[in-house]
Amino acid sequence: MQDASNSIDISLAGLDTAEWKDKLIAQAQENGLYEPLGKNHFATFIDEKSTLLVTFETVQGIRALSENAQPFGFDMVKAQGWSHLCIISNGDTWFRDSRVYGFFDHLIDDGFFEEFDKVVFYGAGPCGYAAAAYSVAAPGATVVAVQPQATLDARMTEWDDRFTHMRRTSFTNRFGYAPDMLDAADRAYVIYDPRQTLDAMHSTLFARANVSRLRMPGMGDALQTRLVEMNILYRILSLAGVGKLTEQAFYRMYRARRDNVSYLRRMRARLDGDERPYLNMLACRNVTSRMHAPQFRRRLVALEKQAEAGDFRPPPALL
Repeated sequence: MQDASNSIDISLAGLDTAEWKDKLIAQAQENGLYEPLGKNHFATFIDEKSTLLVTFETVQGIRALSENAQPFGFDMVKAQGWSHLCIISNGDTWFRDSRVYGFFDHLIDDGFFEEFDKVVFYGAGPCGYAAAAYSVAAPGATVVAVQPQATLDARMTEWDDRFTHMRRTSFTNRFGYAPDMLDAADRAYVIYDPRQTLDAMHSTLFARANVSRLRMPGMGDALQTRLVEMNILYRILSLAGVGKLTEQAFYRMYRARRDNVSYLRRMRARLDGDERPYLNMLACRNVTSRMHAPQFRRRLVALEKQAEAGDFRPPPALL
């Protein structure tokens, strides 16, 4: 087989949805396989090296987040030469579909996952739920789930009012309760912002001996986007693929937040909301000393004028 990293280098950006799907299917068939999974799902597989990345993605997410309008895992195929199995949904379905269950049943029966030395499951949000839930198909896998829901079964998570339209969908049959499905995993990493209350509540349901809950406070409700902006998501998966992802390694990489504008703006707004002008002044001073940040410069000037006028003083602990 030819090198897939070359043949999937063709961008799919700018195509209408139908042509985009046709081109994506052609790329998959050229390098592995394409499997339709009913009305709302399909799967692509790129056959390369003995490390397999399994990603769960949506049509809309792929087309919006990727410069080449390609599945997230294609970048890992190009960079690492990994094999890649991508399960794609049209919209957020949480992949609760009998055709998807059957697809994984066939993979299990065929010993598909046993052909790989290392298997990594990845997804974010509803796709993070699916990454955790379907990882049971590959015992010993590593799972990286960003902002996953544990379940949307109202008897368990009636406090989550974000997805009430899914309450008629069963989360109690096959591959249902995601935290339980992680029992077969070697390691799992659940990434969340503890200040996002509902995400944090879901994360507590994933507490297991083999699960590390990785906190990203102040990052908001689009953690996958922030991880991509900070250029650390690929590094996280790369470490997971060689068994070297640890909490310590994650938090070292997470220091990149100091240069992430979205994070810094949220921090500034939080300090304003908490009425902590002195700390906000110090934060703005730090940011403007390291990068070109006109908004922070304007806020710094305003805060320094307030300080000169005696409107606020350092907290007693800093005096």
